[in-house]
Amino acid sequence: MSESHERLSQPESRYQQVARNLRNDIEAGGLRHGEALPSTRALAERWDTSVHTINEAMRVLIEEGLVISESRSKRVVNAPDQNLRADLRTQAPHVVIVGGYAGSGKTELGRILARETGWPMLDKDTLTRPVVEAALEVLGLSPNDRESDAYLTKIRPREYEALLAAAEENVSCGNSVILTAPYLRELKDAAWVARIQALFSAKNATTSLVWVYCDPDTMNTYIRHRGAARDAHKLAHWQEYLAGVDVQFRPAGAHFVVDNSASSEPLQAQAREVLKSILSGGGN
Repeated sequence: MSESHERLSQPESRYQQVARNLRNDIEAGGLRHGEALPSTRALAERWDTSVHTINEAMRVLIEEGLVISESRSKRVVNAPDQNLRADLRTQAPHVVIVGGYAGSGKTELGRILARETGWPMLDKDTLTRPVVEAALEVLGLSPNDRESDAYLTKIRPREYEALLAAAEENVSCGNSVILTAPYLRELKDAAWVARIQALFSAKNATTSLVWVYCDPDTMNTYIRHRGAARDAHKLAHWQEYLAGVDVQFRPAGAHFVVDNSASSEPLQAQAREVLKSILSGGGN
């Protein structure tokens, strides 16, 4: 989970992908303890896969104790510790920047970190999407456009500006904060990383960078599952989009790597290890 993390997992099977994403949803609180899961057929339709694949994914989650089968047709989430959380109010604020490609699991990681700490999570899409969509329409573009020069040059910079401003406001109040966004341009720019670290250091806050790795097949599965309109262009031109995805990309400077695919540890376990290192002041 550190900068020296070199060995990355290989693409996993479809049932493992489904199990991993459902596990992440449970650990992030998207699926609640005691909640009944949709039927096998409904899950198969949602994930665009076979009933057999869903049954195999359920077998994995049942073996892990995250799902209980109450009958042939009813399975429920088993996560009694979801509401157990000790809010961490540190002497000096922490800023955790979580980046990754679309569908990598960065938002789920951010939610898990937020649940573990009680720190506010600021997600770029959640904070800015309604305004971004309105701005695109004013420019005569599709509200789902994320590829045009107009979006990339006129709107995208303002999204990240708003996200950063919200983080600064929290830090000024003494609050730690978790930021989630792709940060693809930003994290490859050593000068940007240095500026952000200096900005928050001046406010007595420590900045940590976390990159979420995920293999392309798993990213595709997750993107299709979430069904966001802004992803339509990616899915319709998947190979073209994939040509621009550098799975070996890592942020400039010290950082943590979380592996959200194949045989890697569950996301929650990795989140706790990253958090432990951040709080102990350990190097990335």
